[in-house]
Amino acid sequence: MTSVSEIPLPPTPSDEPEAEFDSEIEEDDLYDQLMAGTALPEPPRPINWNLLSSGDAEAEWLALNQWVDWLRRTYGLPASVVPPFWHRHPELVWELSALHLHWIASYDPDQSASGPIAWHTDFAAARDRLREWVATCGTRIDRDRPTRQTIWPGEDPQGPIEDETITDRAEDFIDFVAADVQARQEIEDEFLRARRSADDVRDD
Repeated sequence: MTSVSEIPLPPTPSDEPEAEFDSEIEEDDLYDQLMAGTALPEPPRPINWNLLSSGDAEAEWLALNQWVDWLRRTYGLPASVVPPFWHRHPELVWELSALHLHWIASYDPDQSASGPIAWHTDFAAARDRLREWVATCGTRIDRDRPTRQTIWPGEDPQGPIEDETITDRAEDFIDFVAADVQARQEIEDEFLRARRSADDVRDD
């Protein structure tokens, strides 16, 4: 006969919550590890391309380029919607940048589960706008030209607009971003020189 002392006792109430708490900790750790391996960045802030510093601009160019490449491959977008040389046209940059930020916000883990379907609804409208921008600017799969401008009375006429054949899109993008970053850096350097000069005059 088994004695009372040999019967295993059930876990005490204080033991059960502790085990459950440990399980929750493990699940949280697993979630953090999974999220650490995703490409989702932090919740976005509005990006004003006119005000980006040289360093910020380089980072934003690279992030947007990576996302746009993912977008056009994932959804099989034709060049009439997302052309290879979108980076050369501000109207396309602003549209794609806004769509990118909207995507980041919609897929943020802390957002509502209805965010992705809302993004896809807006994505459909954005594709119509992109088609309009692409048709207006005249960029193509293998060549590009500046967007034609409407000249208002008293303004200087736009220079000749000619198609430029581009055989290496990746190289063109790198050169374009390098030139943009350099131009922003020169503006920053000029601003710092002017401020130092003003400080020197004030000290004198």
